[in-house]
Amino acid sequence: MPTYSWKGKGKGGRIQQGVIAADSKDAVVALLRKQQILVTGVTEKGKEIALPKMGGGVKQKEIAIFTRQFSVMIDAGLPLVQCLEILGSQQKNRSFQKVLFEVRQDVESGSTLADSLRRHPKVFNDLFCNMIAAGEAGGILDTILQRMSTYIEKRVKLQSAVRSAMIYPVAVITIAVGVVIIILWKVIPTFAALFEGLGAQLPLPTRITIAISKFLGRYMWLLVLLAGAGAFGIFQYHKTYRGKRQIDRFILKLPVLGMLMRKIAVARFCRTLGTLLTSGVPILDGLEITARTSGNSIVEDAIMATRKSIEEGKTIAQPLEDTDVFPPMVIQMISVGEQTGALDTMLSKIADFYEDEVDEAVENLMSLLEPVMIVFLGVMIGGIVISMYMPMFSLIGKIS
Repeated sequence: MPTYSWKGKGKGGRIQQGVIAADSKDAVVALLRKQQILVTGVTEKGKEIALPKMGGGVKQKEIAIFTRQFSVMIDAGLPLVQCLEILGSQQKNRSFQKVLFEVRQDVESGSTLADSLRRHPKVFNDLFCNMIAAGEAGGILDTILQRMSTYIEKRVKLQSAVRSAMIYPVAVITIAVGVVIIILWKVIPTFAALFEGLGAQLPLPTRITIAISKFLGRYMWLLVLLAGAGAFGIFQYHKTYRGKRQIDRFILKLPVLGMLMRKIAVARFCRTLGTLLTSGVPILDGLEITARTSGNSIVEDAIMATRKSIEEGKTIAQPLEDTDVFPPMVIQMISVGEQTGALDTMLSKIADFYEDEVDEAVENLMSLLEPVMIVFLGVMIGGIVISMYMPMFSLIGKIS
């Protein structure tokens, strides 16, 4: 039996690797998947065995459109292989087209649709594949695809809201800092030379501005290097188990942005788990999938702690309350859903509510940031301009 070395990601995104004996590459992937490890590479006797192409670069919007079209075709009674052939042929994204053709080939060879999709984890995640498996088992694939398309569309909308909330302030601050650096680096030295030629006693604000300008002119390369090293260090630290949790916890505790991220996490949790439960996925499997797609390691740990408590026979509401991540209103509504046997419906209603809350929070954040950004720009650039004109006012006063 051949021996394979493998690399993959375990719970919490931790990188793992090891050696395993198996009959084939597919057997290695299957064995590791049972251990909840997402395989990213397999090697046999020093030769890299390429896993099926994962179709990187496929956008969620493209998957949403594909899923919606797929559901319509299945509902119309078209054969599965023919649906995949048509959808693959009309794809403009070559990576996605190749993935769909490979899926069609696997299905044609006798594999189930869910197993065929699982061979492309970067395009079709655990949530998608488990939903498809539930649809195939229950004979409601068209309904499941409709639910998945709705879920992905809502998730894309939620991600768009987050992007809108983050891009605007980052762009404004970046432009402002860039303008200030250019002024200090290139413009202020001209004024400094003029004042030195006049031999005037400079006010304190002017001296501070000129000192900062000289420092930038002398150590700009060092500042750029330190900034790049700092960004790289934070990025690498976020990849570690401890670093990811510390940074994610810090984000959730931020005054305004933290509350927005918490609402997004609640909306994503309720939408994902509600969709899975409605489709017939067992609650323990649903919680595990929801944890992996939560987008925040603190929320992921809270959901996994909840899953462990449920395994011990507890209700879902009490463990969620103990995690101190979810708001009391969410806990109460989930508790009511459990008691009435309508947990999936209640989760969908909570998700709808919090998605509206996210939209409102983003609008409020943008309204708050606009005056803050204006004041920020005014203070920075206005302060520099005033500090440069103060000596001129003093000289004009002496001449008069």
